[in-house]
Amino acid sequence: MDRILLLGAGKIGAAITELLCSSGDYDLVVADKDEAFLGAIHRHDAKRVVADVEDAAALARLMEGREAVVSALPFYLNVRVAEAARAAGLHYFDLTEDVETTRAVKTVAGGADTAFMPQCGLAPGFVSIVANDLARRFETLDAVRMRVGALPQYPTNALNYNLTWSTDGLINEYCNPCEAIHDGKRIEVLALQGIEHFSLDGVRYEAFNTSGGLGTLCDTLEGKVRELDYKTVRYPGHCDYIKLLVNDLRLGERRTLFRDVLETAIPMTLQDVVLVFVTVTGMRKGRLTQESYASKIYSREINDIVWSAIQLTTASGICTVLDLMRDGRLPARGFVRQEDVPLDDFLANRFGHYYARRDSLGVA
Repeated sequence: MDRILLLGAGKIGAAITELLCSSGDYDLVVADKDEAFLGAIHRHDAKRVVADVEDAAALARLMEGREAVVSALPFYLNVRVAEAARAAGLHYFDLTEDVETTRAVKTVAGGADTAFMPQCGLAPGFVSIVANDLARRFETLDAVRMRVGALPQYPTNALNYNLTWSTDGLINEYCNPCEAIHDGKRIEVLALQGIEHFSLDGVRYEAFNTSGGLGTLCDTLEGKVRELDYKTVRYPGHCDYIKLLVNDLRLGERRTLFRDVLETAIPMTLQDVVLVFVTVTGMRKGRLTQESYASKIYSREINDIVWSAIQLTTASGICTVLDLMRDGRLPARGFVRQEDVPLDDFLANRFGHYYARRDSLGVA
């Protein structure tokens, strides 16, 4: 599985291109409808094609001769890509955080002879791999808490935030219902609720409900855990300002305007840090026990180019599972969950090792 079609040449697509091409093992075609995005890609060993995936015939032509498709597109385009992949007999990978999109991809994957693996980024993605790995160390589970944030290293505005990834995806997380398991029952909770405060490595943070980060863990752990939840991490005060925008000013009902406001007023940054903090409690050898995983990943330079932490973690996530499937270490047909990925295999991979750098705070 070496001949790959990458759809989307934005910030994450550019990082995926860098990682796959620098490995020397992948024949990559990158497609995007925006010629400027394609022109900004630094790798000259990737073939670039201007194409619109909403053109079904053009999408089918792009897939000819490819073995797998990797989607770095907005979530709302992924179902049509998955359907086209099924028709063309390609393996499929995406980065979606959208719950309904993932459910639709799972339906497409039913009975397929190739693999369909959505949610291959950071959260959902890597955080589910960590949570599942910790959970398997317990005889019975009590609570699984997942906390992830992509934060500026040097916040300067009232939101204490800079744009680091897809604005559409960010708004989705802030506005859509969130899955959780409470008191052993699967429930939906509201985004921007359940706020909590904690300190890690001497820094104060807040965390609150956001949509999509659990991936398929509700399916995997339902009936096995008393409490399961996912919250996004921000610096203190962020949630109150976002509630003002989403609820009081009702920008949650006008998402195009919301996106324009954020992209006009909030600058992007490459100087960011990704925080992953997972805590699991349960019974082990007859005692209630807690085990945690905490890590910080910073932006860094690769091949003379500075990549943000969110670019690096998201791109390395999807490149790692692609690599593991290529090596026969993951299921190669049907719907594949992040929980199917062994954490040790992920961290030992040439792409996954970016998560295991010296910035890790360790496993306690």
